[in-house]
Amino acid sequence: MHNVIRNFKKNKELLFMVLPVTVWLILFSYLPMFGIVIAFKDYKIHKNGFLYSLIYSKWVGLKNFEYLFKTDAWLITRNTILYNIVFIVTGLIFSVTFAILLCEVANRRLAKFYQTTMFLPHFLSWVVVGYFFYGFLSIDKGFFNQILKIMGKEPVLWYSDPSPWPFILIFMNLWKGTGYGSVVYMAAIMGIDKTYYEAAMLDGASKWQQIKHITLPMLKPVMIILTVLALGRIFNSDFGLFYQVPRDSGALYDVTNVIDTFVFRGLRTFSNIGMTAAAGFYQSIMGFLLVLISNYIINKIDSENALF
Repeated sequence: MHNVIRNFKKNKELLFMVLPVTVWLILFSYLPMFGIVIAFKDYKIHKNGFLYSLIYSKWVGLKNFEYLFKTDAWLITRNTILYNIVFIVTGLIFSVTFAILLCEVANRRLAKFYQTTMFLPHFLSWVVVGYFFYGFLSIDKGFFNQILKIMGKEPVLWYSDPSPWPFILIFMNLWKGTGYGSVVYMAAIMGIDKTYYEAAMLDGASKWQQIKHITLPMLKPVMIILTVLALGRIFNSDFGLFYQVPRDSGALYDVTNVIDTFVFRGLRTFSNIGMTAAAGFYQSIMGFLLVLISNYIINKIDSENALF
């Protein structure tokens, strides 16, 4: 006990610094975990409040999960996983590439301009982006359809044709996320010892050889950590991207419906809180397992770069 008090006095400034984050984690990450039981209940909202409803709602076991897997579980899981795999791979490639390119720009003012231009989309709401995008794809006044009319071609029913939407969603995710994703890699590149590059230049290494043999190997630990963390969220989707950009068009559900939008529509349309809680629980458990599996694989391949 004496050692605990002494350590507290010694590190009290640091402990007080992390106190707000600790409180935030407890309130918004740990306390809500008690609501997991809703996934196993026929939850009915009662006038006496949340706790009364939670305690006195009827237990239904795994019926909520049965309902989930009898409806669209396969479709929404497939879409969520495939989109996120593509997002992780393309996001990694584009973020690393643009980070390296920006660090190679000799003019610092020009580099700052490029970085700001790339970073700006991250701050735009998907609601705003969805309305701007509608201005391009609208059937009657959309920019693209107006060009097609001038060319003498029939307008395209963008919000009724699912075929181009996987490519549209991938492009929009890259457009909005590449600038933000490149920041971490830029910081890592800035931290690389410049003597490595100086030695490489003395040995006659080209710029590409410096990137291949110095920059990329030095970025490898950061790339692995961020990829493992992204894998942990592979069952989570950007709700705004999949709901606001396609404007909740029913004709596009086969390619735009993911777990997050399914939960929202189920709650809004059927008010089935138990089923939506089951979908969220399924989402969290699978993400947790993926983090453990991916970290285990990395431990076997290269234990120094594993998370734990």
